[in-house]
Formats: sequence, C-alpha cells, structure tokens
Amino acid sequence: MANFTERAIKEAFLGLLGERPLNKITVKDITDQCGINRNSFYYHFQDIPSLIQDIFTSEVNRIIEEYPSIDSFENCIEVSTEMLIKNRRAILHIYNSVNRGMFEQYFWQVCEHTVKVYLKTAFSDEKISDEDLKSISFYFQCEAFGLILGWLQTGMKDDIKVTLKRLFELRKGFTEQMFLRCTKAQTT
Repeated sequence: MANFTERAIKEAFLGLLGERPLNKITVKDITDQCGINRNSFYYHFQDIPSLIQDIFTSEVNRIIEEYPSIDSFENCIEVSTEMLIKNRRAILHIYNSVNRGMFEQYFWQVCEHTVKVYLKTAFSDEKISDEDLKSISFYFQCEAFGLILGWLQTGMKDDIKVTLKRLFELRKGFTEQMFLRCTKAQTT
C-alpha cells in the first residue's frame, strides 16, 4: 500500500507541476489530486521539498540500475536528458524555483554516474593514469552538466536532440584523441 500511495503522490505532484509553478502548489492540491488525506501525505513525506528530493533520488537510482553500461558520450547525454524531456514543464518549474540547487545537485549526480559508466565501458582496456582518468571524467561531467543547464537556461526552447546530434558529429573522435594523448604520455 505504501508504494502505491507514494507513487500516487509523486504522479499527482508531477502532474500539477506540469500545469503550474512550484510556488503555486500546496500539499492540499496534491492530496486532492490523488484522493488521499493530508496525514497520508505527511506519513510519506515531510513537505514538498522532501517529495522533490525523493523524486530526484529515485530517478538517480533508476538510472544507475537501468544503465550498467553506456558505450558513448552521446548515450550519456541521452540518458541524462530522458527525464528532463519527458517532464519538460515540471523540470522548468523546479529549475526556476528556490529548489534549483536541489535540481542541480541531482543532475550533477546523474552526469557523474553516466560519464563514469561510459568511460569504464568504452575505455576499460586503456592504460592511463588514475589522475588522467579523473581529469577526463570531470571534464565530461562538466560538459554534460553545462550543455543541459545551458538548455534549461534558455527555457528548453530548442530541440536539444537536434543540437546535440550536430555537436556530436563535430566532436567525433575527440574522446579517443584524449585517451591516445594520455597513453602516449604514459610511454614517454
């Protein structure tokens, strides 16, 4: 029963968030939407920010579980943007609220996970130093994070998939070149 109620609360909240800004949603709105009483809401969540945190944590855990391997940087970005595209209005309402920091923290974790899995999957045979691997990982994490935050900053107006497709065509071979430079540095 608890999972059903939690899921109903989350779905009601995301539905409302798709319709109006975060500061216009109350616990009463959520409980009315899913047909439960306020006590049921407070049994599962302390307040709306804790509900948001739970949604983000669940999404990070789902991504970690669902994607044990990622074979390209393009897939990193695709995985990272799935939920954003699916819940476009809700994400913009959270991004443009006082909870932006919580969203950025969640998204940083998503970028970190997808980049680490990608590098481990695609370059596990490469012999590079731990320091170089850490630097490359941080670079790609920042790149993914920055691309998406830039898109959010513009109100998610452009079709991010079209923009990213062209960007990935332009940067083809970039990652391989970075790893090649690292392996050459190891041998000299």
